[in-house]
Amino acid sequence: QVQLVESGGGLVQAGGSLRLSCAASGSIFSMNVMGWYRQAPGQQRELVASIISSGSTNYADSVKGRFTISRDNAKNTVYLQMNSLKPEDTAVYYCRLFDGGTGFHYWGQGTQVTVSS
Repeated sequence: QVQLVESGGGLVQAGGSLRLSCAASGSIFSMNVMGWYRQAPGQQRELVASIISSGSTNYADSVKGRFTISRDNAKNTVYLQMNSLKPEDTAVYYCRLFDGGTGFHYWGQGTQVTVSS
């Protein structure tokens, strides 16, 4: 059973920074993709950034240049460094893991990020 535990959300003023962490536990195939999604009230869940186990990354246009995704494969942990935060970044942020061995997707419980103007 794979579990994802997120941490690092909170309230920050516009222009500030936050760092999210997501630790995965359980049996995970070495080839996998970890990523961050977000969902604002009344909006669909959208991809923020993802990173393959090899290190290749992908970002939503809205966060390019402001957010950085990274991972520690030894710890099965993914990070999202968020700088120059804007009120429109306010959302619940979810961690997701795609296991390349089983083809299963797993989600974390979500962490709230609120950016005040």
